[in-house]
Amino acid sequence: MDRDGTISEEVGYVNHPSRFRLFPYTAEAVKLLNDNGWLAIVVTNQAGVARGYFSEDVIIQIHEQIHRDLQNSSARLDAIYYCAHHPSVGEPPYRLDCDCRKPRTGLIDRASADFEIDLGRSWMVGDRYGDVELARNAGLHAAFVLSGYGRGEWEYQRGSWAFEPELVAEDLLAAVKTIVERDARATA
Repeated sequence: MDRDGTISEEVGYVNHPSRFRLFPYTAEAVKLLNDNGWLAIVVTNQAGVARGYFSEDVIIQIHEQIHRDLQNSSARLDAIYYCAHHPSVGEPPYRLDCDCRKPRTGLIDRASADFEIDLGRSWMVGDRYGDVELARNAGLHAAFVLSGYGRGEWEYQRGSWAFEPELVAEDLLAAVKTIVERDARATA
């Protein structure tokens, strides 16, 4: 799953933990994944570090907050992977044309190394076309949500997309419900 705009409100660069808000349905969506034996992993670009808007410490604080908020709802993320780089902005080591910046597959590759993941059965859920590209590049199924930047990208930009997502949903919870139902039918 993507972070900003998918599991949380899209507010631009989240440069302070007080600006971060999970969507009200995120815990239910993550718990549904947990209860059905799916890994719940977040992959997110956080180039605000490279741009000098905030430090990696802010990202760590926000990710700790996510874990606490979900735990309070009996839900859990298995991991969060982030890319703090930007290929042309900032100073080294953050100005870097890396393999982890979505839509490149470095974050998925790291998750696959850390967990036993069947990529062909896995989904990337996000609100940006780059998430659809990441899914395609990594051999995942693509679910596109209309929260965050999703509705605008879907309505005004999809004519220029090289790939269509396999699923379009109103939000993360709707996407997860559909994914879990499809998987149950396929394995029945």
